[in-house]
Amino acid sequence: MRPLLTDAQRAEAGALVEDRLSWLAARGVPLPGSFEGVPALFREERHQSVGLFEDDVLLGCLILDREADLGHWGRHGARRGLFLGHVHTLPERPDNIVRLITLWASDYAARHNVPYVRAEVPAGHDPRVATTESLLSNLQDMGWEHRGTGTGTNGEPVTRLELRADPHLRLTPLILCTVPFPAQALSGHDRSTS
Repeated sequence: MRPLLTDAQRAEAGALVEDRLSWLAARGVPLPGSFEGVPALFREERHQSVGLFEDDVLLGCLILDREADLGHWGRHGARRGLFLGHVHTLPERPDNIVRLITLWASDYAARHNVPYVRAEVPAGHDPRVATTESLLSNLQDMGWEHRGTGTGTNGEPVTRLELRADPHLRLTPLILCTVPFPAQALSGHDRSTS
């Protein structure tokens, strides 16, 4: 896992997102209207975009937000946590990419003394659609807990998910992390050695 710092890396992430959205649309998964602008978010420097690479091939990307305003989540949103926005993976790849991102996020939060990781899954279409049920079931098997449904950070209907921070001490040989955590966000609680 590493930050997407160069224009080329951010453009690659934007292209990955475009490919993923096209792949989903080709399979009849309706996408919320706000998704049209998502590839451009990855091309902007103001967002901290992060990528999962294997042998310099980008397998997945997300926007990491350490100070997301999740007041619309109610009591769950009031607790400190990391927010994973716009998580996308390379089409036609196994769920292991999402599992690796989940393990990394849980460990990353724990190493920086942040108790929770949060994410939102679009729910703009019929929640009984098999793809939605399958995705949510897989995420819950990975440790994500359902925290209700409602309006998401982009104003679209979502399912809210929360993951407890948990250190995975044996993760380093599997996932090398070079994503920094700003000192001001740590409030003196950084347990990281990297």
